[in-house]
Amino acid sequence: MTSLLPDADWRHRPGLDALLAALGAAEGHARFVGGAVRDGLLGLPVSDLDIATDLTPQSVIDRLKTAGIKAVPTGIDHGTITAVIHGWPVEITTLRRDVSTDGRRATIAYTGDWREDAARRDFTINALYAHPVTHEITDFFDGVADLQAHRVRFIGDPRARIAEDHLRILRYFRFLARFGDEQPDDEAYAACRTAAKSLMALSRERIADELLKLLAVAAPLASLQLMVDGGILLPVMPEVDQNSLDQLSTLIVRETASATAPSALRRLAALLPRDPRIADQVGARLKLSNKARKRLTTALEAPASGIPPRALAFTIGMEGAIDRILLDPAAPLDGLAMLENWTPPRLPLGGGVLIARGLQPGPDVAKALAEVQAVWVAEGFPDDIRLAEIADQTVSKFQRARQ
Repeated sequence: MTSLLPDADWRHRPGLDALLAALGAAEGHARFVGGAVRDGLLGLPVSDLDIATDLTPQSVIDRLKTAGIKAVPTGIDHGTITAVIHGWPVEITTLRRDVSTDGRRATIAYTGDWREDAARRDFTINALYAHPVTHEITDFFDGVADLQAHRVRFIGDPRARIAEDHLRILRYFRFLARFGDEQPDDEAYAACRTAAKSLMALSRERIADELLKLLAVAAPLASLQLMVDGGILLPVMPEVDQNSLDQLSTLIVRETASATAPSALRRLAALLPRDPRIADQVGARLKLSNKARKRLTTALEAPASGIPPRALAFTIGMEGAIDRILLDPAAPLDGLAMLENWTPPRLPLGGGVLIARGLQPGPDVAKALAEVQAVWVAEGFPDDIRLAEIADQTVSKFQRARQ
């Protein structure tokens, strides 16, 4: 692991040099920090860029204004200004120290001490700074060595870090899944187990956000196993047990075998009992969006096996069909190939066509149209000639019923 930040495309984005110049980076007033440095050292893509500075928030705003760079006070109460360069947001945060914390939020004070700012962060691999000009890494707590060893370690006493922000329990297991070697630090694991009930004090939105980020990691099972074994999720997700992990394991195997991109919501569905009512209750508890809750319940309403994949996609949508096929171990994976590059068609006739064929206007029209569609879908969306035959047969059936 080098002590210099490797060159990468993100460091050459339009407007970044002008932003750094406005902040006085060459004079030492600004450094890259956190995920961009961590992921940059690992050669991973960098999407979000954070900059730490010893300038006050007002000074940051003034400097950006002078340079003609848009500044948005997105988190000014906590010292964060968002600079927008060519449509790309960059968060700039003044060096801070915690004055007091209650496990959910912190009262902060500004500082000019880079080490003091680093000490308030959660893990050693997230407390890395890089000079934007010299590219030299500043590492106060051996984060580079931990990154190289695939070791996720709290800064200082894990119990104290967790007491400052209970969400760090969930963050620990997410970072372990993404950057660790699946072996937890004993002291950290013990602290997470002891403090698990403190998760109940967090907003459900924060819990959901962190849980979904964990499920989006390529290989989350080892971390989730530790969480189930240690009772970490029990206070906030009692539905998740060993059977849940077995279901998720099966899903991940099927995602991999079918080369389907992982979905955090689909994986959340895999962790739940096969009951859409429970899925809706969990979605409500986690305060997921209505769209996300609907996806969970749709995924668990019925197994996919026995239903033609395209008929399923026509009925519940492409996303829902893919979820159901992957979540049903009995559903052949080759059904997914039938959905690739296929768009569910619309029934190319309406009630007026049935009336023109002799069906009396009234409530029978909607019923007959539904029946035509059901046969059309069951037969695999045949051409217009066959559809006309289905329409004629359906109209005749309803006419006979009226005689």
